[in-house]
Amino acid sequence: MLFNSLVFVAFLAVVLLAYPRLRHRRQNYFLLVASYVFYGYWDWRFLSLLAISTLTDFLVGRRLHATEDVGARKRLLAVSVCVNLGLLGFFKYFNFFVDSMGTIIEGFGMEPHMPLLRVLLPIGISFYTFQTLSYTIDVYRRRLVPTDDLLDFAVFVSFFPQLVAGPIERARNLLPQVAAPRTVTRRHVETGLNLILLGFFKKIFVADTLAPFVNQVFDDPGAWTSGQLLTGVYAFCFQIYGDFSGYSDIARGVARLLGFELMENFHAPYLSRSPAEYWKRWHVSLSTWLGDYLYIPLGGNRKGTVRTYVNLMVTMLLGGLWHGASWTFVAWGLWNGLYLAAYRLTGGGKVDLRWPSAFGPVAWNVVKVLATFHLIAVAKILFRAQDFGTAWQVITGIVAGEGLLTLGAAHVFLVIAVTVALDIVQTRTGNHTWIADARPPLKFVLGNAMLALVLAAAVYRVYSNPPFIYFQF
Repeated sequence: MLFNSLVFVAFLAVVLLAYPRLRHRRQNYFLLVASYVFYGYWDWRFLSLLAISTLTDFLVGRRLHATEDVGARKRLLAVSVCVNLGLLGFFKYFNFFVDSMGTIIEGFGMEPHMPLLRVLLPIGISFYTFQTLSYTIDVYRRRLVPTDDLLDFAVFVSFFPQLVAGPIERARNLLPQVAAPRTVTRRHVETGLNLILLGFFKKIFVADTLAPFVNQVFDDPGAWTSGQLLTGVYAFCFQIYGDFSGYSDIARGVARLLGFELMENFHAPYLSRSPAEYWKRWHVSLSTWLGDYLYIPLGGNRKGTVRTYVNLMVTMLLGGLWHGASWTFVAWGLWNGLYLAAYRLTGGGKVDLRWPSAFGPVAWNVVKVLATFHLIAVAKILFRAQDFGTAWQVITGIVAGEGLLTLGAAHVFLVIAVTVALDIVQTRTGNHTWIADARPPLKFVLGNAMLALVLAAAVYRVYSNPPFIYFQF
């Protein structure tokens, strides 16, 4: 069930009509049923996976809290890890690893006889697996007291606004909200609608507007000039940002209409002044998850210089693999790991070149933002390309410099300029609900102007209705 579909609009209308009329306990039962209907709309068979993860971590969490035996607690944690990552590994990576093994065997001149299965990828499995797994790990670390209420925990795992594409919530934030009585206030409604409108603006006006040009460029890189290829890369950077951050905003907005507060997943990432800052602003729920449950347990920066860089590269490699079962995603993760390693090696921003005083710190910050954006953009070529051959064509085509000034697709730069301006406004105001917070005349003008742009772009693409990119992860 896509957020940008009439089916979801009808579904949400039913939920919002019924939900406020119910008392707390019945609200949770209703949310659980609604969430399972939402998820089962794609394929009801995958509801069993959601239920398995829910029951496993609920029971393991209770047993972890009840026992003091170190060995037993480690075995219980292993059960949770094996069940959750086992399901994720089979459905998402089985054919990838089998195919990779077959390629290696062929490299030795032997005939591979490897079984390939027609395995469908359950939508959102990467997201809810990490969410429920973090609960068990926090209980194991004694940082969280497990819930004794299966209903509350099931709602935490399956909460439909963020179920299939995040944010990846932590139990310490979402579970107390599920357990406590909720009252939807006027403020919830105003800011929720603000976030939903902003999310659809990013999805329809930004992401869906840029998508056709991006597809044309990456489908046939050899047909484009260097400037057009570069424009295509710029367009993809903002397409995926508009698409994913738009989904996150809609998810947060829908959650607010139900009285919940979800974490902010993006903080104007393309205004970052270093690769390290970028990863603190982009997909925050995943970045912090990888830091808390992978990088730090590996030793973080506490095991010496060499081990620090190894931990960093392993974390980014697995972060790349989380995004998809493809070697291009692995390479993308490693590439970003190299950026972070190089940044750390050169002082991590502590040793800073000084821009000539005639230009001042603002100009130097602009240079750092542009440099960081281009580093991230180069890495994103691997993220978007279907294979290494396509990525190589795009990179070499840009470097060749033929027709570098023939940028084309003027609408791309208009959309980028609007998106950057929006991020600057949100950064300066400190929130994403600045329309709702504006004074009545300005609120009316801004809200209706953004709504008009969304509707105009939506009507223009009424028959395409493209899905959100991160649904495939």
